[in-house]
Amino acid sequence: MSKPRVIVTRRWPQEVEARLAEHFDVELNREDLPLDQDALKAAFSAADAVFPTVTDAIDAEVLAAEPLRARLIGNFGVGFNNIDLDAAKARGLTVTNTPEVLTDATADLAMALLLCVARRVGEGERHLRDGAWTGWRPTHMMGTQVTGKTLGLIGLGRIGQAMARRAHRGFDMRVLFFDPFPPAREVVRELGAERRETVEAVLEDSDFVSLHCPATPENRHLMNAQRLRGMKPGAFLINTARGDVVEEAALNDALGDGLIAGAGLDVFEREPEVLPALIARENVVLLPHLGSATRETRVAMGLKVLENAVAFFGGAEPPNRVA
Repeated sequence: MSKPRVIVTRRWPQEVEARLAEHFDVELNREDLPLDQDALKAAFSAADAVFPTVTDAIDAEVLAAEPLRARLIGNFGVGFNNIDLDAAKARGLTVTNTPEVLTDATADLAMALLLCVARRVGEGERHLRDGAWTGWRPTHMMGTQVTGKTLGLIGLGRIGQAMARRAHRGFDMRVLFFDPFPPAREVVRELGAERRETVEAVLEDSDFVSLHCPATPENRHLMNAQRLRGMKPGAFLINTARGDVVEEAALNDALGDGLIAGAGLDVFEREPEVLPALIARENVVLLPHLGSATRETRVAMGLKVLENAVAFFGGAEPPNRVA
């Protein structure tokens, strides 16, 4: 019996690609360049499963491929806003994702961004590498204390909870949060967190605001000009969620007007494009979407896709089915 044919849209860790080949007839993207819409559409006609990443737009046009051979979309990522789920369901496609395995890596990076922007780490490194440092002095590059401050979390899912633990236990921070679907009370109590009824109530009392909400139509530009004005003066914004949760032009204006002190961003509204004005700002730390970028995590993500696919083609229910 022949193996199901799968197309992988980008390079994965080598050990995961080898495991895929044990179970499937695999076509890899050896150039590791993004596939355009025509190439993605062709993949759905040529393979039994397509394994995209969160940067591949699997929209209705792609899913209109004829003939449609694919039966499974195994998304390499916990988010799946890159996939038109309604179109996938209409065409009889099963969709899976990779939850749980990237929680700690992403929370680690969110905390790193918070520390870096508060203590001016990026600015300081550039200062030193440029040969501008003339030696220690009491008033040089003073940043903002983190320990004991208030962290506001927008979203208290797995990653938000992991961030709360790091902040509360590691830095003795007070933790506030807003989430329309909060975890159980005992979880909130264990985290030392305090629930607020609105986003605005979190923003007005937080020295740092970290975003951990999903990318949904309702959350697009959640952090807009009005909400940025509602942040505590001198506060910092951290985003490791999805880029379009923040209205970048409004964020740039808020920084320029001194309404907030800085920002740490790992995701962007129009990736891989970044607003040039943000790049020019010293009080912004920018990273190229590295939230899950540890070897351990990326291997685990690939193995999650494999686990789901093996279950699907074996006639079982995929453990991480989202559609």
